[in-house]
Amino acid sequence: MTIRKHIDTAIAASGLQKIIRGLILLGMVVMMGTIGYMIIERWHLMDALYMTVITITTVGFKEVSRVSEPGRVFTVILIFTGMGIMAYTLGMVAQFMVEGEIRSILGRRKLGSRIKSLKKHYIICGYGRIGRIIAQELKSNGIPILVIDSDPESQNTLDQHDMPYIIDDATSEDVLIEAGIERAKGLVAVVLSDADNLFITMTARGLKPDLFILARADEEHAQKKLLRVGADHVVLPYLMGGRKMAQTILRPAVADFLDLTIHDKNIELNIEELQVKKVSKLNGVTLVDSGIRQKMNVIIVGIRKKDGEMMFNPSFEARIEAGDILIALGQSSELDRLAFILAGK
Repeated sequence: MTIRKHIDTAIAASGLQKIIRGLILLGMVVMMGTIGYMIIERWHLMDALYMTVITITTVGFKEVSRVSEPGRVFTVILIFTGMGIMAYTLGMVAQFMVEGEIRSILGRRKLGSRIKSLKKHYIICGYGRIGRIIAQELKSNGIPILVIDSDPESQNTLDQHDMPYIIDDATSEDVLIEAGIERAKGLVAVVLSDADNLFITMTARGLKPDLFILARADEEHAQKKLLRVGADHVVLPYLMGGRKMAQTILRPAVADFLDLTIHDKNIELNIEELQVKKVSKLNGVTLVDSGIRQKMNVIIVGIRKKDGEMMFNPSFEARIEAGDILIALGQSSELDRLAFILAGK
């Protein structure tokens, strides 16, 4: 949790402690008043308790019986003591409620300001198991995100993960506009329903034609529909999961290697996609002349040309051109160095 959340939690805990302390003191006054009347006036328990309650609450409905001189002195002391503690307790309750409401209002305003400040972010529609993983991965890589989810129960989890969010229906055009879709770089539709993902994709594409859209589909026939209405890529989690499990059986070493290079952040070897800029000194140069393998110890395992064609295991004669995306394997430091060169810096 953030420092601000720790402060809010500490304030709330402090308020509750004060209320509990006031209730304990109030209970002690009631107990002492009851015992006092039982000793001084020799009343029964219920009579003494009744007299104590109507005294400290200043109701003054009706005395149980005539009060003696010592009893009157005791009653005066009980009134001042009980009223003070009751006023303190009620004040703490009121303060706690008001502060909670103020924090809620300020929190909503802060969240609104945070959403309005987002630019080139990704809108993640759906915060289920898949949406949660995507959001955490993007956030850990420093990519700004905003989550839209229709389940109010996900609000606490989103607050804990310190993610900007909107609790509403992602299929609504107004909600997508509120999420800053005109400033967004991409949208991920991963709600549970294929029909909802389809509608989200259609709405988002209509609002921003150049938006990158990644959608989830459970059925293969929904994949074609999603691509037809504007999704750039469609992922079928069950199909991918099944294939991965089969590969783990058929080619366990390959599956372990891919898991380590893609998911394990503790090893130095990574796979990255790096775009070639027009101003790069490697623009128009062949792989053999680029010195990528020799000087940076980076392996180019694929090249996606700007027309979408994918070259797997490209030959040394393959030419690097502006707009290409190199799929590179190597250490993080060397990949950063190559990215710097490809960007023309």
